[in-house]
Amino acid sequence: MSAVPAAAGPARLQQVDALRGFALFGILVVNIGVFASPYYGSGVVDPAFGRPLDLAASWVFGLLFETKFYLLFSFLFGYSFTLQMAAAERGQAAFLPRFLRRLAGLAALGAAHAVLFYHGDILLTYAILGLLLLCCRNLEPARALRLALWLIGLASAAWAVLAGLSLLDPPGPEVAAQARADVLSALQAYRGTVGSVIGQHAKELIEYVWVVLLLVQGPYAFAMFLVGYALGRRQALEDPWRQPRALGLLLALGLLPGLAGAAFYAWSALPSVAGPSWELPGLAVGLLTSPLLTMSYACAFLLMLRSRLGARLSAWLAPAGRMALTNYLMQSVVCALVFTAWGARQMGLWSPLEAGGLALVIFLAQTAASAWWMRRHAYGPVEWFLRALTVGVWPQWRRTSDGRGAA
Repeated sequence: MSAVPAAAGPARLQQVDALRGFALFGILVVNIGVFASPYYGSGVVDPAFGRPLDLAASWVFGLLFETKFYLLFSFLFGYSFTLQMAAAERGQAAFLPRFLRRLAGLAALGAAHAVLFYHGDILLTYAILGLLLLCCRNLEPARALRLALWLIGLASAAWAVLAGLSLLDPPGPEVAAQARADVLSALQAYRGTVGSVIGQHAKELIEYVWVVLLLVQGPYAFAMFLVGYALGRRQALEDPWRQPRALGLLLALGLLPGLAGAAFYAWSALPSVAGPSWELPGLAVGLLTSPLLTMSYACAFLLMLRSRLGARLSAWLAPAGRMALTNYLMQSVVCALVFTAWGARQMGLWSPLEAGGLALVIFLAQTAASAWWMRRHAYGPVEWFLRALTVGVWPQWRRTSDGRGAA
């Protein structure tokens, strides 16, 4: 491959990059909880952090962050899909081979990420679902939106049935005993050696993580792909403030039911408060209502960007959003260095509030590093590699005098 000079094209949409940076922070807050505690999502009470303050922090993180921000990231994936289609058309390039190469790169990165650093990786799931999105690239926007609603409704109905069955036949004490044994085994592996960390990742990926990624997150992520695709076809984020009343209405429609469902989900995820019987019903309610709260988040964020403070926030977040893939992977590397045998072996020693504070510190450092990098470079490091794989040429590494990157 040879490098090519910068090509003229439409300017990047700062509000889209800022929204992606916002989503990146929410994802980190959730993911760091998995790194910090082997009890996360296990349905077992962590004996070291059962104080009221710990429970309150866990509840707040569940209320505001869990099951929301991967949906926002998924929406932006679908929206960016339409931008890539348009870029291929402008360059008179075949879109299908380009996008297939991009998905292959995402799959390779995701597989390595999942095995080495974070078994909850979403990139491999995105690569698989991206193949389905390719099949929908000629859908009319209205039909894509209807399909997304049907997918959310059917998946939620399926989880509601499973939740009802779980209430009729609640887990017995032997299930909790096995879960505690699994947690202690995982803690030992993550604090052991790099080899035991990789082995534990592989074990969890095979046993249950694929179920979470494809059957829990997958249907909702793909639904948000379709929503992003539909709005991308309509260029809705080029000037989202054309109809501020529409943004306000969508915010209001989603906020109360979204918060109510999130509150129930967050309560049900505290086994010492709700008990294990309510974990699955809480998940079912959370999955149904999370798209509503995510919609409200996005609308509130876009409305805030109209203010002077919002404009500053947008400029601050946009560089991190422009290199979101690099930042997402680096978040896992840093967390692995802190919490697992890749580094300091701190898993199980940090409270939920302390882990949340570390997430904020990491993200603040990433925003500063991203701003420094993007002043000098056209792409983030991983974005540069993925673009090279996608378009079949080496993009220009340094930013050009007019501020553009390569074609």
